Amino acid sequence: MLKVESSLTLVVFLALVSVTMYLINKGKKGYIPYVRPISAIAALDEAVGRAAEMGKPVHFAPGSGELDSEYASQTIAGLQILAHIAKLTARYDVELIVTLWKSVTVPVCQEVVRQSYIEEGKIDSYSSDIVRFLSDDQMAYTANAMGLIQQREVASNILIGPFYMESLMLAEAAFQAGSIQIAGTARMYQLPFFVAACDYSLLGEEMYAAGAYIGQDAVRLNSIKAIDWAKIAF
Repeated sequence: MLKVESSLTLVVFLALVSVTMYLINKGKKGYIPYVRPISAIAALDEAVGRAAEMGKPVHFAPGSGELDSEYASQTIAGLQILAHIAKLTARYDVELIVTLWKSVTVPVCQEVVRQSYIEEGKIDSYSSDIVRFLSDDQMAYTANAMGLIQQREVASNILIGPFYMESLMLAEAAFQAGSIQIAGTARMYQLPFFVAACDYSLLGEEMYAAGAYIGQDAVRLNSIKAIDWAKIAF
C-alpha cells in the first residue's frame, strides 16, 4: 500500500512539475494568460490620482517589514506594490510617506522608492525622507503613524504586508482623516479588520499575485496559472 501511495505521489509531482515548466516556457516566449481583474490593484491609480487632485500625501506601510521570518514573502510582496506606488507618485508629483517599524527594512525601501523615481525620470524629486523609521517598538510606531496620518490628512492610505494588532488602528486613523484605503495581508487574523475598515482589500494570495499582475510579468503570471492548475488537481 505504501509503495502504491509513494508511486502515486511521484506521478502527481512529476506531472505538476511538467505543467509548471511548460507554462513558464510559454511565458518566456511572451504568452500572457488571462488573470481576473483585482479591484484593489485597479484602485491604486485612483488612490494616487485622488491625492494629486487634493494636493495631499499618500501614506504607505509594508506592515512589520520583516525580512528574517516566515513573513518575509509578505514584506517582499508589499515592496513590489510600493515600487508601483512610488512610480505613480513620482509621475504625478504627489508626496509619498512610507512609515516603518523595522530598521532593517529602511535601506531596502529607500532603494525601491529611489529606483522608481529614477525610472520615471524624477530623481530630483526623490528624498531619503520619504521613507521614515518611526520606532522599533510596535505600539510607539503605531501611535506615531496614526498621528502622522491625521496631522497630514493623507488622501490615500495603503497598507500591504504582514500586519499585527496595529492594522485596525492605522485603518481607523485614516478613516477619520477621510482617506481612501487599500490594504492587503496574508495574516488571516488581520484580514477581517481590513475588510471591515478599508475600501479595497487584497485577500491572502491576491497580494502575492499583485506584483506580477501590475507588471504583466509573463513568466510569473504563468507560474500563478500553474499553481491554480495544481489546486484544481489536488
